[in-house]
Amino acid sequence: MDAYDFSGFYKKTPDERLKAVKEFAELDSEDIEVLSSTGPMEMEEVNRMIENVIGTMPLPLGIAVNFQINQKDYLIPMALEEPSVVAAASNAAKMAREKGGFATESTPPVMIGQIQLTNVEDAEEAKQTILENKEEILKMANERDPILLKVGGGAKDVEVRVLDTIRGPMVIVHLLVDCRDAMGANAVNTMAEGVAPYIERITGGRVYLRIISNLADRRIAKAKAVFSKEAIGGEEVVDGILEAYAFAAADPYRAATHNKGIMNGVSAVVIATGNDFRAVESGAHSYAARSGNYRPLSRYEKNADGDLVGSIEIPMAVGLVGGATVVHPTARRNVKILGVKSASELGEVMAAVGLAQNFAAMRALATEGIQRGHMSLHARNIAVSVGAKGDEVGMIVERLIAEKKVRMDRAEEILKELRGEH
Repeated sequence: MDAYDFSGFYKKTPDERLKAVKEFAELDSEDIEVLSSTGPMEMEEVNRMIENVIGTMPLPLGIAVNFQINQKDYLIPMALEEPSVVAAASNAAKMAREKGGFATESTPPVMIGQIQLTNVEDAEEAKQTILENKEEILKMANERDPILLKVGGGAKDVEVRVLDTIRGPMVIVHLLVDCRDAMGANAVNTMAEGVAPYIERITGGRVYLRIISNLADRRIAKAKAVFSKEAIGGEEVVDGILEAYAFAAADPYRAATHNKGIMNGVSAVVIATGNDFRAVESGAHSYAARSGNYRPLSRYEKNADGDLVGSIEIPMAVGLVGGATVVHPTARRNVKILGVKSASELGEVMAAVGLAQNFAAMRALATEGIQRGHMSLHARNIAVSVGAKGDEVGMIVERLIAEKKVRMDRAEEILKELRGEH
């Protein structure tokens, strides 16, 4: 008999699954207590959200302060594990307030449903046939979601592209759907599936994929802020940030890290509000590469007064209705803290946080270097992980930073010295 026998695992209760995992991984009672904790949620609720549940994995939840967006003040919940992100965003927002904070805007919340049509005799003719029947396709799509149509959303347009692929020409139909306050995946996928048989019938082709695209380039959030040169450290700092931006604009290796800094802020808010951070990150990075070269999502320039002007443009497929945003009790409270009234407003707030986070990282890189703030917090985590308690933590951190040896082995040595164990 195979010792690794987890057949029917999905049929078990969470407690039964955890027991099986305990035996397989040789866990102790303390391990089980940690893994089975579900925080503010009931195990029954958690068990409905994903498969093979044994517990939850909480993330630290912080509040970024000082944000003024379109003349409105916000507290921004951020869920993530990386040190210095919340502090950096808050500090950047404080610097931006001097010149009015962040100005934001966004396009309508339109998502793209893709329908892949193959095996057509003449791709261009099939394209023309689909466009000629656009109104019927839109009607059929909207019949799939009358509620979305009722609130002003729904399928709005049809576009058709012909692709040359390694499998031959394909006709790709784009169904453009205004999702209003939903992220839209369920609605868009349902509509795409609903119209696929009709498209096959009028073209004589074969439809395979019917799925939303996470390159949400019709659903863009924009944010802009002016950082006075005095507030950020003078003309030299402004020039340093511009040099750093020029590097990112010219080099995809640097641009990748540049954009990661943006997503440090964006994804933390996406997670805190129960939205799909994988979809948002996928859209952001593919949008950054839309020209054929991977480029920064943000932009920096100097205005006539010598102040730094930062701006960002990023796809923002997020919602306030459906999914974990409604189901997860902490996500609901975080939305309440934000006080946003629409998915578009939520996306604009996230864009502002992304710009703030990016500016903070650029300023640190252009001045003291990124490691100073990071290493202080990292040293604290190391001190705690080796067993330091109370005042020992601060004493170990001070030594690690002074010696520039922020390492586990050195922290263990210092702890032993403090406790007289050498």
